[in-house]
Amino acid sequence: MVYAARPLGTEVGSTAPLFLAVLGVHVFAAVLAVGTGAAAAFAHKGTPCHVRIGRWYYRAVRTVCVTAVLLTALRPRQDYYLTIIGLIAFAAATVGYQHRRRCRPGDTPHIAGMGLSYIAMLTAFYVDNGRHLPVWDRLPAFAFWLLPSVIGIPITARAIHHAKSDIRMATTRRDGAQ
Repeated sequence: MVYAARPLGTEVGSTAPLFLAVLGVHVFAAVLAVGTGAAAAFAHKGTPCHVRIGRWYYRAVRTVCVTAVLLTALRPRQDYYLTIIGLIAFAAATVGYQHRRRCRPGDTPHIAGMGLSYIAMLTAFYVDNGRHLPVWDRLPAFAFWLLPSVIGIPITARAIHHAKSDIRMATTRRDGAQ
């Protein structure tokens, strides 16, 4: 295997065709996951649009996880941590997805699962690519591991708080109308 190829000016770990094919699918799925995750977060909750985008997000995270496992199989010493993070992202997304799919009361597990999966995905991206990005290249390596959580956890907690507030307001309105 030849290392440090530079397709499109970006350094990758190998020029092996199988590695590049899997990496292409991985990058496409990751970009799709980031876009659909953000779109689902901003879509009005419970609408067909939110549900459809959320399903695309879940599929994209699953694909990112599977391709991370494949990339690690091709380069275990270099990429093992990405598989660990990918498995965490997929497990968290599965918890959130299954909670909603089974219509269990309360949004906390759904929001927490999806939020954690998004944070894990961004962590993997920055850990793997942060040193090559403008501005991020000036940060110490530990920042790539911490910043997505430092930013994402309060946002996720705020979303959970707002979901609980919305449920309380709906319950109060319903009880007051009777």
